[in-house]
Amino acid sequence: MLDATTRSGGTATATPLAAASELAVAVPAPAGLPARCARVLLSPWARFSLLVALLVAAATSVLLFEPQRLLAHGWPPQLGGAAAALVFALAYGLCTVAFVPRPLLNLAAGALFGSQLGLGAAVGGTVLGAGLAFGLGRLLGQDALRPLLRGRVLTAVDGQLSRHGFRSMLAVRLFPGVPFSAANYCAAVSRMGWLPFLLATALGSVPNTAAYVVAGARASTPTSPAFLIAMGCIALPALAGAVVAWRKRHHLRAR
Repeated sequence: MLDATTRSGGTATATPLAAASELAVAVPAPAGLPARCARVLLSPWARFSLLVALLVAAATSVLLFEPQRLLAHGWPPQLGGAAAALVFALAYGLCTVAFVPRPLLNLAAGALFGSQLGLGAAVGGTVLGAGLAFGLGRLLGQDALRPLLRGRVLTAVDGQLSRHGFRSMLAVRLFPGVPFSAANYCAAVSRMGWLPFLLATALGSVPNTAAYVVAGARASTPTSPAFLIAMGCIALPALAGAVVAWRKRHHLRAR
């Protein structure tokens, strides 16, 4: 049914309610300041900046508090046995995220708990620290860094880690020349899954970790066969890694 304006030959006009609805659709409400701030804070580069800030703060705290003093003054007397090893594993994981060298922590595990319990604490701390670094890199750094993987070498490394996660990470952990933290964050930026990363870390870290733990446990008897074998297991892979790296470098120069 036509309204009065239409019947009189004039131009039909919309009702006030319809006009208000069209205006509401055509002119969206302006986004508030909290929404804009949330978008900025959740952007990939903002999260990456937070990751960098967290890592710098962790490394600075290690330099200031010097956790190695714990070895000089001894382990807290109220802790012993499995409870002490568990606390050490937790501290080990946090220290690796803060870039404390793992060989020092492995030697400390052997000196404090002996070969068997020290190996369990060191491997547990290794997996924990790797998982923390992997989670931080995946949550805060992956979205910002993946668009930068454009070079041939970076693309090849990313493809290898993404498609063959377990065996690639197992080789990285067994090879002594790859820094622990660098491997964690490279894996986090790739599309490697959590389970292959953690399982390969646990298995691949055992040989090198065991050598350092045994050396730490037998450091008081440096002429014992166990200490000498452990030092050989540390030196030979390092020498092999240096030879392989030198040959790769020579090959690249020749090309």
